Amino acid sequence: MTDKILNTGRWLFPLSFIMYIGLHLGKPDVGAAFVPDYIPFPYFFNYFTAVCILAFMVSALIGKYDKLAYVLIAFYVILMALMVHLPRAMGHELNMQGMTGSVEREKELEMVNFFRNLMVTGALLGFARYVAKDKRIIQ
Repeated sequence: MTDKILNTGRWLFPLSFIMYIGLHLGKPDVGAAFVPDYIPFPYFFNYFTAVCILAFMVSALIGKYDKLAYVLIAFYVILMALMVHLPRAMGHELNMQGMTGSVEREKELEMVNFFRNLMVTGALLGFARYVAKDKRIIQ
């Protein structure tokens, strides 16, 4: 019984990313606002991110190229932590339009996002090491 409960993590973790697909597709203005100013075409990257997350989820759920998918999405998540959330937590590129109205509050939220991304990166790498089955690309 315990193994059946623990094995649900293999499904629950990748499925939890569906929220991000919904956010990127349902509120593209929000996703595009997170693209740093020095990167062109923010809407393209918003939708591209949704496609990448969907590809990760499918790969993880069907077990084909899942180790590669976990490593690539981990790389993406840590890049977002370093390129988006950490600079914003330090007060860079904080546009007050559509925010709570407090720069300090936004910086705190971005620091939470930064540490959340670190946690998710660790979980993704753990899944790549201990859960993923397809080792065709990454041994």
